[in-house]
Amino acid sequence: MAKILCVLYPDPVDGYPESFPRDGLPELERYPNGQALPTPEEVDFTPGALLGSVSGELGLREFLEAQGHTLVVTSDKEGPDSEFDRELPDADVVISQPFWPAYLTAERIARAPKLKLAVTAGIGSDHVDLDAAVAHGITVAEVTFSNSISVAEHVVMMILSQVRNYLPSHRIVRDGGWNIADAVSRAYDLEGMHVGTVAAGRIGLAVLRRLAPFDVRLHYTDRHRLPEEVERELNLTFHPSAADMVPHCDVVTINAPLHPETEGLFGDELLSTMKRGTFLINTARARITDRDAIVRALESGRLAGYAGDVWYPQPAPADHPWRTMPHQGMTPHTSGSTLSAQARYAAGTREILESWLAERPLRDEYLIVDGGKLAGAGAHAYSTSG
Repeated sequence: MAKILCVLYPDPVDGYPESFPRDGLPELERYPNGQALPTPEEVDFTPGALLGSVSGELGLREFLEAQGHTLVVTSDKEGPDSEFDRELPDADVVISQPFWPAYLTAERIARAPKLKLAVTAGIGSDHVDLDAAVAHGITVAEVTFSNSISVAEHVVMMILSQVRNYLPSHRIVRDGGWNIADAVSRAYDLEGMHVGTVAAGRIGLAVLRRLAPFDVRLHYTDRHRLPEEVERELNLTFHPSAADMVPHCDVVTINAPLHPETEGLFGDELLSTMKRGTFLINTARARITDRDAIVRALESGRLAGYAGDVWYPQPAPADHPWRTMPHQGMTPHTSGSTLSAQARYAAGTREILESWLAERPLRDEYLIVDGGKLAGAGAHAYSTSG
């Protein structure tokens, strides 16, 4: 029998909800690229419920305990005395979310000799030391595409919020004011702007498709160039690198995975090449940027605004400078954890567990590391030091 250690974010401050704003979710047939949605044998949850917090348990307890497996669910993940660290040494499987990541460092992996599977409930497995996973023969999997559109919608929302100066305008209303001049002194139309994405994978391409109707000029960079017909359809301009692209853009959105090639990419040097007044959106990973360089760029006016929902570490400490820097529209890491997305990544997590426990191969598109090497989606998106 297996021990599954699941790390999820805490329940709402007022307790787990008794009801939700809407009844059920729209039914999707497939993902936009034709990939099938998760296909578990069954689920023990109601789509549209809060599954990603501790009490939601990703809907896994009944399924696992009926087969004699042990499920431990916790939000306590930091430090050597955390419940995560106490339970890790004899865990066979670790499940975590990018929004409240259990950082599986090389040191933690070394203290987990039974660990064979690390599952990301969602997408983005950079909280797992992939080199260590390769070295220890650990399979790393994530629920590919489960929340890609969720994140893409969040990106578009943040772009419009920043360009139109929405948050300060809303704050004026909340404070009882009617300061139109104050609100519009930083507000622009998105129409006609040059918008570029760093990476045009599932999320980046979805962002480009959603922005095209705004009559903007679209740019992208990616180590895998898109098909010519897609470039023609969306009137895309390809750039071989971020350094080549960003000087042309009024808005830049980061949609790349974190790996050695992207870590620290947006530092003082690259930021200095951007147009004065560029808006930068980052729902990818915080460490693709230099934390303090972002603050400096906002204070100097190099950036007109910065919005995103990714921080390092997560959760971010109360004194993190991004909480108080000017012209920011930061949120907690929520872009990929809507109630809609949770239903998909909970179902996908169960599908992965069903296959692994039955010793069946996992879907190739779910794999990040397998058999001692990058595999499946991981071979396309990530790189290791090896």
